Amino acid sequence: MLTYIIFVIGFLLLIKGADFLVVGASAIAKKLRVSDLLIGLTVVAFGTSAPELIVNIFASFQGNSQIAIGNVLGSNIINIFVILGISAIIFPMLVTKNTVWKEIPFCLFATILFGFLVNDSLISQNNIAQISRIDGLILIFFFIIFIYYIIRMAKKQREEKKEIPNMEIKQYNYLQSFLLIIVGLVGLNIGAKWVVDGAIEIASFFGVSQSLIALTIVAFGTSLPELATSAMAAFKKNTDIAIGNIVGSNIFNILLILGVSSMIKPLTFNVAGNVDIFVAILAPFLLFVTMFTGRKKHLLERWEGVIFIILYIFYLIFIIYRG
Repeated sequence: MLTYIIFVIGFLLLIKGADFLVVGASAIAKKLRVSDLLIGLTVVAFGTSAPELIVNIFASFQGNSQIAIGNVLGSNIINIFVILGISAIIFPMLVTKNTVWKEIPFCLFATILFGFLVNDSLISQNNIAQISRIDGLILIFFFIIFIYYIIRMAKKQREEKKEIPNMEIKQYNYLQSFLLIIVGLVGLNIGAKWVVDGAIEIASFFGVSQSLIALTIVAFGTSLPELATSAMAAFKKNTDIAIGNIVGSNIFNILLILGVSSMIKPLTFNVAGNVDIFVAILAPFLLFVTMFTGRKKHLLERWEGVIFIILYIFYLIFIIYRG
């Protein structure tokens, strides 16, 4: 019973820690006069991905590759099929041309790249399927390219003096902001350790794989910040933030989080997980396709959001049946 209580408290610490981290970092960025767009695509996307990052760091140090990989794949699938599905039902999401043609395809590319790197053993005829440290460096290299792209885009937008979405960032002084960041990081670290330890014990108790726990319970828990952010943005009809947060978070998850995780310790991969990689690739591909279906171009409509959720339910049934 104590395991479940600590597991739940760990999730609460993860969520609140991520919230403090985003608020503190956003306030500092605002004081430094960084554009709201840059804050949204970096601080918010990274902040909502912080639970996945910290969970994966702990899982990597403990050698729990199934949790590290399953957490990221599960979170990315949930982000698009569930969170964007719910957000679209709340308010149909009109997506900018730039996001349709650059950020969503980059998200798809990142996932395909991961799938290729983790299966390179099929080419080299190596019996061990894994994300090595070299693979991790490749992922981080493309993450740096993504950050460079964001900075260039933000500078261009400021130079052209385009209207930037107002993120209503609360103002704090530097001391308050740094305290929020420190408290947030402490909460994330403690919460992540309790979640990983709890997930391992729960998997052992029920006799199921750590991969199943990571793809479902852990992935749902670490995706709660994305859900809260995107759902609130949809309520406020700020669809750019809603979809940008998800696409940005998915890119962070694959390139940065799995890159860092594999640099700590190479991540061994079970080839049965290729089904999960396929679904993780299918999600951004279908998101791209929906930009050209329906009544209006570049619009994720309510009925498409419903289809996303139904697709996730079928996937969830499959992985539970798989065990």
